[in-house]
Amino acid sequence: MSAPAPSALDLTGLRTLPAQVWGAVRLVPLVRDAPVEDLRLGARAYDAAAGFVRTGPRDGYFSYVPHGFVATWTKDGSPAAAYGTRLSADRDPAPAEWMPLRVHRRPARREARDRLRFLPLHLALEGYLALHFDGPSIAWEEWSQRAVRNGLSPRAEQAYAGAAVDGLAEALRVFEIHPGQCGVLLYAADALAAAFVVPHPDDYRSLHATLLQDLYGDLVYHYAMLMPPVREFRADLGGARIRSLADLRAAASRQEAEWAEFHDGTMAAGLLQETYAWRTVYRLGRFTLSRFLPAFRPHEENHIGEAITDERGRVAYLKTFRLSESQIRRGHLLDRLAAHDWHLADTAADFGITETALALRLENAGFGSLLRQDVLDHHRRRRREGQA
Repeated sequence: MSAPAPSALDLTGLRTLPAQVWGAVRLVPLVRDAPVEDLRLGARAYDAAAGFVRTGPRDGYFSYVPHGFVATWTKDGSPAAAYGTRLSADRDPAPAEWMPLRVHRRPARREARDRLRFLPLHLALEGYLALHFDGPSIAWEEWSQRAVRNGLSPRAEQAYAGAAVDGLAEALRVFEIHPGQCGVLLYAADALAAAFVVPHPDDYRSLHATLLQDLYGDLVYHYAMLMPPVREFRADLGGARIRSLADLRAAASRQEAEWAEFHDGTMAAGLLQETYAWRTVYRLGRFTLSRFLPAFRPHEENHIGEAITDERGRVAYLKTFRLSESQIRRGHLLDRLAAHDWHLADTAADFGITETALALRLENAGFGSLLRQDVLDHHRRRRREGQA
């Protein structure tokens, strides 16, 4: 399907409320003054968390798939009803001697004229895993026959389930869900870990617990486990200037506005002020389900994600995954190689390094098998001899 022009996330209609803190976990609520009525999301629980997801007649991948989301919409703007099952917050399957496997037909699949089942986060992760998956576009002599025939297959990435993120389960259990809340931004040691937005407050209440079953990057896991508790931002209402309930109400409103401005402009800038490359997945009436990729800038915050947007591009559903530095480097390497038609010398010149340095960078990123073994051995020898 067509790819829309790169653009930033449009969270128009969502307001940021003051954060709630538990240890190193900070949750920032997002509320809607006017819910999206003609699109609803529900959850579908699966009896097997391990899944094989088919992406084509002969292609697919194995992954952790604890549940799916079901989107229901109307074409005339009338209210839609959520379709799916409620998940328990303490759903935690006991370990077994064997692991059942469920086969899923594609990450997103239409089930009825007004209903789509999709696997949350898997559209985003599939987009990252499929990045230049076919490998070299030209069979330059440096690339192995395996790279030319199979591309980057097999390709694997590591993530942690939310249940493994220290403090997240307790935070989700004790934190308040606000009236009108339709989303949350989740931080670990004040590093933005994930964003989750749904169309309607009732959807959020039923899907709040799924955050514990989502996938998170290793940076999030280690920050939550190793970093000290973060401080709370406490409001200063200027008590000496408060003379009436109206003064108190105005001071509280100012503090909320200042917090939202600081949060959206500073804490969440790496997500909200980034420009993404979007790929359309499905049309849902006036809505569009898409996935997006960042520019893969090393040493900066990079998120992949999926979203359902309305005809104006405003976000109705959003789920993101923060990439680790190693994942960013892999994406950056593949992007630069593809930009130079996988020509090793031209790509090395673009980076301002030697071919040997680029070859060893590919090996360190886990792409060493793409190069012919004799070519890789040659560059290793040059490095040992100090010729790189």
